Amino acid sequence: MQTDLHLFAAAIFLPLAGAGIAGLGGRLIGDSLAKLVTLVCMAVATVCGILALCHGWSSGFAPHALLVSDWINAGGFEARWMLRFDTLSVTMTAMVLSVSLLVHCYSLGYMSHETMPVYRFFAYLSLFTFAMLMLVSSNDLVQLFFGWEGVGLASYLLIGYWYDRPAATAAAIKAFVVNRVADLFFLVGIGLIYVLFHTVQYDAIFASIPHVLGSDYTVLGTSVSLVELISLLLFIGAMGKSAQLFLHTWLPDAMEGPTPVSALIHAATMVTAGVFLMARVSPLLEFAPVTRNFIIFIGATTCFFAATVGMVQPDIKRTIAYSTCSQLGYMFAAVGVGAYQASVFHLTTHAFFKALLFLGAGSVIHAMHDEQNMFRMGGLWKKLPLTYGAMWVGSLALAGVFPFAGYWSKDAILNALWATQTGMSHYAWVLGTVTAFITAFYSWRLLLLVFHGSPANVAARDAAHESPLSMSLPLVVLSLGAVIAGIILAPFYIGEGQVLFWHGAIFNAPDNRIMENFEHVPSIIGLMPSLAGLAGIAVAYVFYSMAPRLPAQMASAFRPLYVFLLNKWYFDELYGFIFVRPYKAIARALWKNGEEGAVEGLPRDLVRLTSQSAAQAVRMQTGSIAIYAFTMLAGLVVLLTVALCG
Repeated sequence: MQTDLHLFAAAIFLPLAGAGIAGLGGRLIGDSLAKLVTLVCMAVATVCGILALCHGWSSGFAPHALLVSDWINAGGFEARWMLRFDTLSVTMTAMVLSVSLLVHCYSLGYMSHETMPVYRFFAYLSLFTFAMLMLVSSNDLVQLFFGWEGVGLASYLLIGYWYDRPAATAAAIKAFVVNRVADLFFLVGIGLIYVLFHTVQYDAIFASIPHVLGSDYTVLGTSVSLVELISLLLFIGAMGKSAQLFLHTWLPDAMEGPTPVSALIHAATMVTAGVFLMARVSPLLEFAPVTRNFIIFIGATTCFFAATVGMVQPDIKRTIAYSTCSQLGYMFAAVGVGAYQASVFHLTTHAFFKALLFLGAGSVIHAMHDEQNMFRMGGLWKKLPLTYGAMWVGSLALAGVFPFAGYWSKDAILNALWATQTGMSHYAWVLGTVTAFITAFYSWRLLLLVFHGSPANVAARDAAHESPLSMSLPLVVLSLGAVIAGIILAPFYIGEGQVLFWHGAIFNAPDNRIMENFEHVPSIIGLMPSLAGLAGIAVAYVFYSMAPRLPAQMASAFRPLYVFLLNKWYFDELYGFIFVRPYKAIARALWKNGEEGAVEGLPRDLVRLTSQSAAQAVRMQTGSIAIYAFTMLAGLVVLLTVALCG
């Protein structure tokens, strides 16, 4: 056990060491050595993480915690910095490190032509990884919140890495602000947990849940279950981090950062944090049925919304970004029906094929000299054969085609939604199945526009070439994961060995039998997602290969709907009208009337008054002895008059 814990600790802290050396000493050691240090630290950390996973797997994952140091001791509140070693933490750690290592390797080639010093970039990548590892290895909610805010900070630094581009800095600020809104609810939820349980440590909280189920809180005269309220607040925090509907607007704009950043954010780190949180607090959610219904609704609606927007986007990275948002909706819908294992399973398989798609898109962008509009591409499959094959594998996995990774995890979620047999779960199943069709459609839309058809820029197509080994090797490794991850992991994550594998890291209440029943659905129901995916591929082939004029005709015939989807359901405009404009108006009024008028104006007016008074006083000093004598005489007359009359 001690060996496992030491390997686990090394896996957690080595990325921090790499970030520190590259970030603080990058100017001294130079870009090349900084990149080497971060890559070596990440490689060793990945090996340690995988070894810890293998050792824990073989020994049955007995939950344990490693004390790092005392942290907070204020009054009656105490929080220790501890690393939690259980199935959920170790599997997430191994996944995060594996994807991050490949992203670091890929970045060597992708950022090779960068004119700015890149030691900062690699330091930020490693810092991002460390923050996510702190989150998943946390043993209490305070440490989790530390990692939670850490990934928010690192995402801000990475999205705005090209700080000389206004769009990048605006996107970084937007991501930071939107997440702060959600984090306020999360922080209040942590506070209520401490009020109710008198602790923030996981095991103590979970052990006390049966004793507090009757506790209520009065809100506006209405009695609300505290467990329900806390679960809702935690979920709203997860909505922001995982870009669910209403708090999703930052995610597509995050594409302004370098493509490796997009891969890391969307595949293994920031956006998966919300799903991890829901799985971690599963003992709490199991006793919050109202909140779980709300989670199903938000997840299913997000799933459908993001897919409809993704199918009309012209930007290759934004299309894949909306697919991330959509797939996260599946994961949350699974959480809502209590299929936490299926949710984490899809999170894991999704990490492989989504990182693959983003890095494949980056390879295309690199070959096309930073062009991202798919309608300006075409005919690249002969020029980029390896990237083309990788994008095929990623798209097949995303579409849920057998036997690729997405098939095992996404079908498990949809089967769980159907097997739950409630109105809300059936709503989610219908939207999830429709989304499977749309997902396959826009995946093959991307493939056909980018790699087939007539290129809009023949010269750029002819100049395109395959990426260097540092970029190609991660594509090959991720392609392998996108093919076999589902087959290998399914028996343990959701199959017969799941109880032994999870070893209590994920909790299902006694009346929650969904992970036993999700496979027992009618055959036609089980086949529907696959049929929908194949239908989506067929329709995309008709639209973008057999009849390439048809999409433009459809867009013209259904112009209002097309514009509605192209403008992302007008969420940005709506938020601009409701929040941004009033805020700017208030800020401008406070600036003009408050800051300039009062704060700056009052001292300025005092100075002006003093200056004017001094000028008047100066005019009285004429230098004439006669005037001074007359003034003194007049003063004396006034003084005597007052004295005598008094």
